[in-house]
Amino acid sequence: MCGIIGIVSQTPVAGRLIDGLRRLEYRGYDSAGIATLHDGQIERRRAPGKLDNLVAVLAAEPVSGTSGIAHTRWATHGAPNTRNAHPHATEEVVLVHNGIIENFKALRAEVVAAGRTLTSDTDTEVVAHLLTLQIAAGATPDEAMARTLHRLHGAFSFAILFRSHPDVMYGARRGSPLVLGYGEGEMFLGSDALGLAPFTNRIAYLDEGDWVRMTRDGAQVFDSHDAPVTRPVITSSASAAVIEKGNYRHYMEKEIHEQPIVVAQTLGAYVDPLTETISLPALPFDLAGVKRIQIVACGTSLYAGQVATYWLESLARIPVSIENASEFRYRDPVYEDGGLALFISQSGETADTLAALRHAKAGGQHIAAVVNVASSSMAREADLMLPTHAGPEIGVASTKAFTCQLAVLAAFAVALGKAKGRIDATEEARLVQLLTEVPAAMNAALASETTIHALAGTLAQARDILYMGRGPDYPMALEGALKLKEISYIHAEGYAAGELKHGPIALIDDKVPVIVIAPSGPRFEKTVSNMQEVMARGGLVYLVSDAAGLAEHGGSATATIAMPSVDPFISPLVTAVPIQLIAYHVALAKGTDVDQPRNLAKSVTVE
Repeated sequence: MCGIIGIVSQTPVAGRLIDGLRRLEYRGYDSAGIATLHDGQIERRRAPGKLDNLVAVLAAEPVSGTSGIAHTRWATHGAPNTRNAHPHATEEVVLVHNGIIENFKALRAEVVAAGRTLTSDTDTEVVAHLLTLQIAAGATPDEAMARTLHRLHGAFSFAILFRSHPDVMYGARRGSPLVLGYGEGEMFLGSDALGLAPFTNRIAYLDEGDWVRMTRDGAQVFDSHDAPVTRPVITSSASAAVIEKGNYRHYMEKEIHEQPIVVAQTLGAYVDPLTETISLPALPFDLAGVKRIQIVACGTSLYAGQVATYWLESLARIPVSIENASEFRYRDPVYEDGGLALFISQSGETADTLAALRHAKAGGQHIAAVVNVASSSMAREADLMLPTHAGPEIGVASTKAFTCQLAVLAAFAVALGKAKGRIDATEEARLVQLLTEVPAAMNAALASETTIHALAGTLAQARDILYMGRGPDYPMALEGALKLKEISYIHAEGYAAGELKHGPIALIDDKVPVIVIAPSGPRFEKTVSNMQEVMARGGLVYLVSDAAGLAEHGGSATATIAMPSVDPFISPLVTAVPIQLIAYHVALAKGTDVDQPRNLAKSVTVE
């Protein structure tokens, strides 16, 4: 949700804190701030809006100090303005926070009753006052940390400095990630390894409920019971170089074009092209014994799971249901013995999905997680972790993470079909061969960019845009509409093609573009029939199809977008490219902030 970085060093830290924030800005950009300890005082600077605003403040009013914390915010409690920007401070404590303190209202009333004056609308400031009250009562910083953390309900990670202890920094996490970085004579704290990449590749992940005391010489970690523990130090593969745009205008554009490579990397972890088989990570349960699958995810990951329902049911002949993670627990789901709950998340830290995972685990389900961060909470808590290999995705609107999820889910569906005896070795080999063709087909799909760029100006003038498709192309229509909404701010909706006539067709007129996803195949003619219903009512049809489909019906469409001809099994992976490019180029034509769309953040670590 928000980005945190902290440094305890022997040299001034302000410049490096800003450098770290630049790598974390994808996590939030409603405001930014920095605080250091210098000559026994807290020096703090904050600014609303993006990080450059804070940089301008620092240019006019620099800060000094060899210990400091910084933050880039995605607003939860309190409007995104200077008074609500982090860090929050009292006369004794300054801290930054990612997450939500669910019981902050009761705690706020308590600190106000104790005579404290709060200057923001945030839940975070309450924690600073709770810690200050502990210090005023004679507690050490260690004691203040332990006592205060046990009183907090919610999801959080913190970086905290005490004015009277300038060479010590504290951190804590519960439900929100936090990473330690080990340097030479200095220590680091960050929301993820990417933010620490310029400074060190020696990191340790705090476990759920951990808190830590750091000095420039090392760190002591305490678990949720305040007992000293050791967390393994590993070498991170995150690199400062991976987040450079190169020759691309935006991270999103770069990440769209990276997809053939990262999907190939992902498939390489599952597909053996020599034996034409699928190999999954070691299974702690009998895959053949799985009786039912429940897929749970949010946003784009939900649509990846919806595509997977078609693959899993057709290949494994096993019942599959899918649910929004944010709703999953609230309908009191019924679990079946031998069931598998499959969770999909780019970050592996999405709060709704993680809470649903824990609910299903408590319900006795086998747990599988498709995640892009192998060290994430979901990855650690799952029985079976199915990693994607997309690499860091900086653009807030997911692109390469989505297609890598699809690649993993397709491979998993083949493996499950084989384990259940629903497909034989010959069919497995055929499907494996199709999967090996995906990267080249995705690369070919990038050729549609010229056409899409030419159409984008017209589409950008629309107030509403509809997407439609059948079968697996229906969730792709949902994903196309979501992408367009996220970054162009045009209202868009995705529909199952057959459902358009059951109400939404009333919206059609000569001002409403309808993007029809209809590659040739078993569902093509029925989708075209629905397309013709739209055209009969004056709708503007933009047909996304392959050569065969365009040859047959492209002439009747307002405009066409060509995609490579591929087998229906892998079509969703290839279709993803033009629908992402449509959103990207329409957003460019609208002049919106493609990489950092308003009101959104990359990793949603609150419910």
